Amino acid sequence: MADEQNLEKATFAAGCFWGVEASFRQEECVIDTAVGYTGGRKEYPTYEEVCSGTTGHAEAVEVTYNPAKVTYEHLLSVFWSIHDPTQVNRQGPDIGTNYRSAIFYHTPAQKAAGEASKEELARSGKYGKRPIATEITPAPRFWRAEEYHQRYFEKHGFTCPAGRRERPGG
Repeated sequence: MADEQNLEKATFAAGCFWGVEASFRQEECVIDTAVGYTGGRKEYPTYEEVCSGTTGHAEAVEVTYNPAKVTYEHLLSVFWSIHDPTQVNRQGPDIGTNYRSAIFYHTPAQKAAGEASKEELARSGKYGKRPIATEITPAPRFWRAEEYHQRYFEKHGFTCPAGRRERPGG
């Protein structure tokens, strides 16, 4: 069992949190995940409130990981690979501020790594002249979503959509 004192959190928003969570859960070195809401104004938001667009929250995934076994940079590579970071307030058919692309950093080192990886992705030309819309902001309080949203794909027998995620580094 991992020493809980050495675990860290990473929080990402990349569209509907079900697929984002499933992608991070595929990573062997991820200890745990939780889906929820962050970056908004309302305390204890519900799914219906967040989807209404009135709370300012993003659907997000909080990843618990052991930095001795996986780097934050690796988690960033997973994040970039599972969505289109040039889309503003949407991913695919899901539209609204709750589906925005965001890195919510917990430490100055996470902020620096997030900014460096965003700049590197922009310079790579992968998205042509389209700018990277991902916001990088301090991690505010994370509100855990209702239990029926946790590990949704596992509970309903879904797998991560084919082709949705390229394996980082290959």
